[in-house]
Amino acid sequence: MSLLDRPLALTATPCVSQVGVHRPGLGTVLRRVALSLTVACVVPAVIFLVCFNAFGVWPAIVVALAWSYGAIGWRALTGRRTSGLLVLTAIVLTGRTVIAAIAQSTFFYFLQPIITDGVVAATFLLSLATSRPMVARLAGDFYPMDAELSLRPRMRRLFWHLTAMWAFVCLAKAAAMFWALNSLSLSTFVAVKSISMPAANLLAVTVTICSAVLVARREGLIGVRATPIAVAA
Repeated sequence: MSLLDRPLALTATPCVSQVGVHRPGLGTVLRRVALSLTVACVVPAVIFLVCFNAFGVWPAIVVALAWSYGAIGWRALTGRRTSGLLVLTAIVLTGRTVIAAIAQSTFFYFLQPIITDGVVAATFLLSLATSRPMVARLAGDFYPMDAELSLRPRMRRLFWHLTAMWAFVCLAKAAAMFWALNSLSLSTFVAVKSISMPAANLLAVTVTICSAVLVARREGLIGVRATPIAVAA
């Protein structure tokens, strides 16, 4: 039998099937960001402020540290992924607490975040010279990343610009808080810090989210459920 005599069904072209490629929607991404920031940053800050006003500085230090390790332990016991931001917060709080306890001075406890902001800013700036700026390393906490996605030109530019922005934010916070720590009383400093730092962080987070959403929409990364892929019959 010649090729022309074969049934049409046997010479049909390859079919096209739908292979699902799940991309989280904007609401899912925002909830993930909000949860990560709340657990790692907002709750410890609120706990510290409440305990500071009610019981004093040392109980506030201990309770804030206990919250961070409690959150890590709870996520481990329940099989949930622990974000890098939560681990970083716990490490920073541990270092601050140990140094303050050794020095028996709360001044060093409040000085260390200023030093930390300076170190973080330097780390972010140095990472701009590498193939993976710091924001690219943390992006997986908020959105499922893979090698192909992280290497897209728009994504790489986004990571570079956001890393530079966060470096500037950290430097500005360090300079402002160093002045406040040396110029204001402890109670006034804690009040100013509790208001200004969350406000600065919220503004930076808002810029980060808006920039990321804009790029994600251009790249088709938000809410894409399925992509047609040709598959051999």
